[in-house]
Amino acid sequence: MGMIRKKENGRIKKSIFLLLFLMVVFACSNNYDWVNSLPKPWTLSNKEVSKILPEFYKRFPDFYDRLKAFAIWRVGTPYDIFKLGEEAEPDLDPIIRLDVSDCTVHVLTSLAFTQSKSWNEARRKMIAIHYKDGTPTYKTRWHYTSDRISFHPSTVDITTELLSQGELEIIDIVLNQKLDGSEFLDLDWKKESTLLYIPNNNINKKLLSKLPDVCGIAFVKKDYFKSGIVIAHEGILINNKNLNHASSEYGQTVNVDFMDYYFRESGPLFDGLFIYRFEPLGKNN
Repeated sequence: MGMIRKKENGRIKKSIFLLLFLMVVFACSNNYDWVNSLPKPWTLSNKEVSKILPEFYKRFPDFYDRLKAFAIWRVGTPYDIFKLGEEAEPDLDPIIRLDVSDCTVHVLTSLAFTQSKSWNEARRKMIAIHYKDGTPTYKTRWHYTSDRISFHPSTVDITTELLSQGELEIIDIVLNQKLDGSEFLDLDWKKESTLLYIPNNNINKKLLSKLPDVCGIAFVKKDYFKSGIVIAHEGILINNKNLNHASSEYGQTVNVDFMDYYFRESGPLFDGLFIYRFEPLGKNN
């Protein structure tokens, strides 16, 4: 009788575990079905977006799950470059928007909206993310992705945690300085930087398997070094596989297989990668 009870208890435990597992899977599926059922964000007014944002918190209470969901919602957003500004001279474009996107706009605005329950809150978060001193001016903007991921607490470079130094490539560069010594952007700012990135021979599925479920990925282009620039593109890597990014190639935000995107028949699109971790802003922001 004791053995029978043990077997029955074992079956009951397994059944309960299976039921709970299926409930979690069903809930997750339902939440992403909800995301896919939403009107597209670029078609909505600020007020309409504000009504939807609290529901993201309810359905995706974890910051990283919410970031994934929000980024997926944005697939299809029309591509346009250099469309964020300070709403003042010399760049009159809005501080935050959802109607169009380029690569950096996609990453940073997704990060801001993920941490907000209204449009106005997202705008405040964007200022904290996009500007060095919390004051939105052209010269205080984080213009250089390599600089931002080195020093901003919301986008933390983890490249050196993934591979040994011998597996990385090193670059010494003066950011924002062209070969003739002049500035690439009129910022009254240059910065000597020593950076380590992952070269193409070490980019593979084993590397992707080491990454967080959602993280930032920045693409190195050596041709840009002569202009004092390291990063040519960036996006969000989801589930160690899919690159979620605003694509000039497709003319919109897409969710594509990373390895297929990066390694083409003609060769790799870029010369290497930085990987960075997303962190929520502190309570004071």
